[in-house]
Amino acid sequence: MTISSIDESQRQAARVVGFTYLLAMVTANFAEFYVAGSLIVADNAAETARNIMAHERLFRLGIASEFVTWAADAALLTALYVVLEPVNRSLALLAACWRLIETSILVVMTLGSFDVLRVLSGADYLRVFEPDRLQALARLYIGSHGAGFKVGLMFFGLGSTVFGYLWLKSGYIPRALAVLGVFGSSRIFSYRAISRLSLFSS
Repeated sequence: MTISSIDESQRQAARVVGFTYLLAMVTANFAEFYVAGSLIVADNAAETARNIMAHERLFRLGIASEFVTWAADAALLTALYVVLEPVNRSLALLAACWRLIETSILVVMTLGSFDVLRVLSGADYLRVFEPDRLQALARLYIGSHGAGFKVGLMFFGLGSTVFGYLWLKSGYIPRALAVLGVFGSSRIFSYRAISRLSLFSS
């Protein structure tokens, strides 16, 4: 079914989709690539801990950027639902729910970053632990952050695949672009699902 007419609420929602996509891309890339890439050293808990404490403000800014991303994501999903609900209400709702599960996982994942700061804070109650154990614990929290991100991407792939299908059926955007969106989103889900199954079977 192709929808030819677009009402004003859909036009406004489409503008929100465009703006929030751009905002989320900027804040997510800043947090995941610049901040994490600058501070986290693979397989070196001690160096990672030193980097975080030496650049605590940057680490906190990365946390704030992630929360901005998830807030923008919630607005984006609402707008996507408004735009695509006339195409198929049930599928639009399903896609939005899957993406909201993703966002919820990522919010919880981001909250874990505060635990990294707590265990590295040098508070009196932590003196019963050796520094290397606290550094290892902080690195464990960071690893959990990454694992949560990968699980969230599974739901991202599911929801985005359905949204892509609705774009394809709507005729609102070029067909080739919609097909590319469906293909890319389904690949994200397939890759993450296989990665998770491989992990559980090992």
